[in-house]
Amino acid sequence: MSKVKKGVYDFLRGSFLTDASAFKNWRVFIFIVLLLLITITSAHKADKKVIQISRLNKEKRELRAEYVDTGTVLMRMKMESNIRAKAKTRGLKPLQSPPKKIKVIIKD
Repeated sequence: MSKVKKGVYDFLRGSFLTDASAFKNWRVFIFIVLLLLITITSAHKADKKVIQISRLNKEKRELRAEYVDTGTVLMRMKMESNIRAKAKTRGLKPLQSPPKKIKVIIKD
């Protein structure tokens, strides 16, 4: 067997983990596994943040629409014609003459 074939065969068999210098290889292997776990964890946390951001943006759009609808209803309720119609159903009429100012003078 050539040296390259033997190296590939030994690698596939996993002899780099079981031979005499395996302790050095195990340390590197464990370090790489820890780095992979950290990468996977941070990717999952990033995905959770993206999902939370999209949920909050959807909720913000819904609340904004509700705010605009409520403002529109309020503006319609404050219109003078609506107020006059509601006052008329209660039997109130607008004044024919302007209101008079009452002054109170207090003498000591």
